[in-house]
Amino acid sequence: MRILLTGHKGYIGAVAGPILQSAGHEVVGMDSDLFAGCDFGQAPPQIPEIQKDIRDLSKADLQGFNAVVHLAALSNDPLGDLDPEITYDINHKASVRLAELAKSAGVVRFVFSSSCSTYGAAGDAIHDETAPLNPVTPYGDSKVLVERDISRLADGNFSPTHMRNATAYGASPRLRLDIVLNDLVAWALTTGRVYIKSDGTPWRPIIHIRDITAAILAVLEAPKEAIHNEIFNVGRAEENYRISELAQIVTETVPGCRVEYAPDGGPDKRCYRINCGKIYRLLPSFHPQWTARKGAQELFEAYKAVGLSFSDIESGRYTRITQIRKLIKDGRLDSSLHWTHSGKTFPTKASVPAFPTKNST
Repeated sequence: MRILLTGHKGYIGAVAGPILQSAGHEVVGMDSDLFAGCDFGQAPPQIPEIQKDIRDLSKADLQGFNAVVHLAALSNDPLGDLDPEITYDINHKASVRLAELAKSAGVVRFVFSSSCSTYGAAGDAIHDETAPLNPVTPYGDSKVLVERDISRLADGNFSPTHMRNATAYGASPRLRLDIVLNDLVAWALTTGRVYIKSDGTPWRPIIHIRDITAAILAVLEAPKEAIHNEIFNVGRAEENYRISELAQIVTETVPGCRVEYAPDGGPDKRCYRINCGKIYRLLPSFHPQWTARKGAQELFEAYKAVGLSFSDIESGRYTRITQIRKLIKDGRLDSSLHWTHSGKTFPTKASVPAFPTKNST
């Protein structure tokens, strides 16, 4: 299958691209590379790419693909709050337009990376895919809108699938420290403190980025009737944790650390648990391999191997909102988050080899 992978230079995409390739798929990436230079450890293998902002794609960019795996987005709640209008422009409008272009170009499958942030302020209840949605941020709301609008495009020739991922974790060449388990382990290693920025009570389902990729592969390889216009919670029922429980796992992983709460850490409105039975029922080839404890150990070892320091945390290079603000301040990004002439410029389209592969489901 020939796949366009948007966001291939992001946190998940940098891991997903090589895995999709190793599974036998022909992968072309698409990314504006907002986080160039924010690398962690060894660089991933390069793949053919279209070097464009998602808002600037044309139908010609989508020609010849069997599937789109859409990861590109302003990727978390704080970044989404930077400018809600831009969040909706990129995460919602550009995503729907991408799906429309893909459908018109003859792409058969469209895998959308949604989020369990759609459940938002859900309390202690365990939510399956039929549960009411209650997003509390522009990021979460944008995911709800994309699911709604892309689902309307589904027909006999176009099969979208919506993947509501649990909170991601795990080592990546484009590391993020603005997600909970990655952040807790980083603070534990570099300061001896497992630093909790809320009161520790909110629930979070979590999933390793390699298991997210495994779920994507399962969708791509499943029969059409199993994935056509379906929504899947992507996670494991036993991997729903309170933040305080994740902190305890980190103290048992990183020697000599202790839990500490931020003095102004109050309740976090984002609180949700998920039921994941549907994905196991409809996609029996999906077998997640990671747990919070195994992931914390992986992160601890990866951070030690690279020599992660507290100055790396303070620099913000692994925190998306901080890096974006720095690029704007330096005049490299404009107010709409496009590269300026003094920032990073791209050709209109990179050289991408043609793969005349017949579309298939």
